[in-house]
Amino acid sequence: MTVSNSPASVDASAARSQKDRILIFDTTLRDGEQCPGATMNFEEKMQVAEILDEMGVDIIEAGFPAASVGDFESVAEIAKRSKNAVIAGLARANPKDIDRAGEAVRHAKRGRIHTFIGTSPLHRQYQLQMSAEQVYEAVVMSVTRARNLIDDVEWSAMDATRTEPDYLCRVVEAAIKAGATTINIPDTVGYTVPDEFVDIITMLKERVPGADDVIFSTHCHNDLGLAVANSLAGVKAGARQIECTINGLGERAGNAALEEVVMAIKTRNDVMPYWTNIDSTMIARASRLVSAVTAFPVQYNKAIVGKNAFAHESGIHQDGVLKNASTYEIMTPESVGVRASSLVMGKHSGRHAFREKLRDLGYELGDNAFEDAFVRFKALADRKKHVYDEDIEALVDQEIAQANDRVKVLALMVIAGTSGPQKATITLEVNGKQETAEATGDGPVDATFNAIKAIVPHEARLPLYQVHAVTEGTDAQAEVSVRLEENGKTVTGRGSDTDTMVASARAYVSALNKLAIKRDRVHAQSGGTAA
Repeated sequence: MTVSNSPASVDASAARSQKDRILIFDTTLRDGEQCPGATMNFEEKMQVAEILDEMGVDIIEAGFPAASVGDFESVAEIAKRSKNAVIAGLARANPKDIDRAGEAVRHAKRGRIHTFIGTSPLHRQYQLQMSAEQVYEAVVMSVTRARNLIDDVEWSAMDATRTEPDYLCRVVEAAIKAGATTINIPDTVGYTVPDEFVDIITMLKERVPGADDVIFSTHCHNDLGLAVANSLAGVKAGARQIECTINGLGERAGNAALEEVVMAIKTRNDVMPYWTNIDSTMIARASRLVSAVTAFPVQYNKAIVGKNAFAHESGIHQDGVLKNASTYEIMTPESVGVRASSLVMGKHSGRHAFREKLRDLGYELGDNAFEDAFVRFKALADRKKHVYDEDIEALVDQEIAQANDRVKVLALMVIAGTSGPQKATITLEVNGKQETAEATGDGPVDATFNAIKAIVPHEARLPLYQVHAVTEGTDAQAEVSVRLEENGKTVTGRGSDTDTMVASARAYVSALNKLAIKRDRVHAQSGGTAA
């Protein structure tokens, strides 16, 4: 919803023009997963791809097929399952990568090969150790090979915004002549400001022969907090595809956030008269799912999807919102799939009410998953006087994230106090078998983690242990985040429970499960990935 009274701000579907259509290219499953600690397993990728397809994402970049057998299999399966979206596979500028990407997406209703190479002087000299002419030849070779496999080819000039203008025009022209249908201009290191990005897109559209026959795309990183601003600036200059991720997940400071791009266009349609095919009411649900499977919490004050995005504490703000919500809300909570109110459920609530509550919150669970969630809900309701929406979301998100874990927490008993030493006894299910261990430690958390380590030995370092309450009150669920590092691999696990020690154990075990998946993966081939 927009609060503008301008006629231009009214969503008039009949007047929509394809020239104002902005394609949403979601790279959560590729660039987002490159974020340290954000690895997803096969089933989690399927769940994320399904919701992206359902919510109207135009192109889903499902992964980097040449990186590993696991990546290839997940891209291929997403290609088979996709109902609406184009499925893209990433490939470096070499024949093996391109052939592998083509093989992975060949079963999609609409497939795309997305190939790239660094074009800036820094990338040519230091990363690639190639001359400008060698890079030019690689562009022609890679796009030509991809186009011989598939009609839909996207080419990216990695670090485009730090590439010499004349050279950038030359390689873009080469990619178009070789058959690229989409030209992506990445701000790979998040260095550019909006005016500069406008100038780059404008220059390419004016100077490059054939520019009117392709779609220009933006892929902006958020190192200076300008990813969304640069993406929208690119659209203003004529780009018609935005590459983005749910929750802004991605390398370093992340990517342009899908939810911010979509809602900026929808809310300020008076000054940005464009449109996307995204069902915005699914945004909150997608955000929760990605947060759950990656174990990356969304910051409370995150635009659109943060817990405080529609919260008002100031008396002046509360008074205004009660009189007319548009005094302090430029969009409705419902427009992004957030309920305006948080309805309380308790131990007397039945299956029907619980299922309706899940639907209200955006969850559709299968029968077995529903029964498991209901059992956990009743157990939680027995321990808490009131079960709020946030409690249910934490409960279901944990169920989704841990559905395929090899190691699960079955029971935990902790002895703590001032006299010490603190002691923990834990029972885990490891590959279907129960194992119990007891350990002491410097505090109950340390004792719990030592007990887990006795059953699941490892050498991982713990750089992060974080606790916050999901809701208010002394009976609030604790949500714990744990980050582990081992041999350069970083993973993050999350767990929730009214007992902080149980939540801690679940988070630690969640991280260990993710670490095990990383160990089992076939090592990625040497070299970087795009943008």
